[in-house]
Amino acid sequence: MKKLLGLALFAAVVWIFIWGSNNWIQTTEYTVSSEELPAAFDGKKIMQVSDLHNATFGDRQKPLIEKVQKEQPDVIFITGDLIDSNRYDLEPALTLVDALVEIADVYFVTGNHEISINRLDEIRQALTDRGVIYLENEAVDWTMEGETVQIAGIHDPLMSNYRGEEEYTRGAIAESALSDDFTLLLAHRPEQFDVYVENGIDVVFSGHAHGGQVRIPGIGGVFAPGQGWFPEMTKGVFKEENTQLVVSRGLGNSGFPLRILNRPEIVSVTLVKE
Repeated sequence: MKKLLGLALFAAVVWIFIWGSNNWIQTTEYTVSSEELPAAFDGKKIMQVSDLHNATFGDRQKPLIEKVQKEQPDVIFITGDLIDSNRYDLEPALTLVDALVEIADVYFVTGNHEISINRLDEIRQALTDRGVIYLENEAVDWTMEGETVQIAGIHDPLMSNYRGEEEYTRGAIAESALSDDFTLLLAHRPEQFDVYVENGIDVVFSGHAHGGQVRIPGIGGVFAPGQGWFPEMTKGVFKEENTQLVVSRGLGNSGFPLRILNRPEIVSVTLVKE
């Protein structure tokens, strides 16, 4: 009997640990500073939501929506993979989006899963009908007090067909026809960091790496698509030259169904003029 009780207790602890690692949403706050940031945008807050992969949190995404609301963002960036191509279901994403557009302007770019499901027209229509600004290798202005930054977004390089991923990313940035204004770029893949740097992008928002899926204390993530085993860019802010890259661990799962020591995450970024 003692052994059975001990086994049951152990199983309960494991279940709680796994449930928390996959359902207990964390808000991570970063500050991104730049001398080039227009003064009117000093202190503005961006919420990044990435890699939902059909995940649901509570009743109609309520815990997730409340966490975004609490941050009172000025804009919201969705950096791809709202859906999962292995089990396509747009409804959890639309439930979330319906609430997000009531909080702030929402900008979206595709991830590899939106591209691979080959239902882009349906996804685009559903999002734009709800007021989402759907960026397809283009840039739009965000204006405050007579000053402007540009918000740009590029398709995931899975759109590249027969071109290499880096070549596609370079072409997509060129197609976006960026001005000299301070640039916030939504781009799903962090492993294209060198391309963002060579194009002089000020701040890039990416996901895709899922935090390395399983995180080992003192080591970091174990595996990320596009980066392989023990990847370098799975979460946090990275800087090279004048480019800063914000990487979200994301919210959901795809090929591997569980996160371990890697809670679902939304990211809050406050812009600061140095």
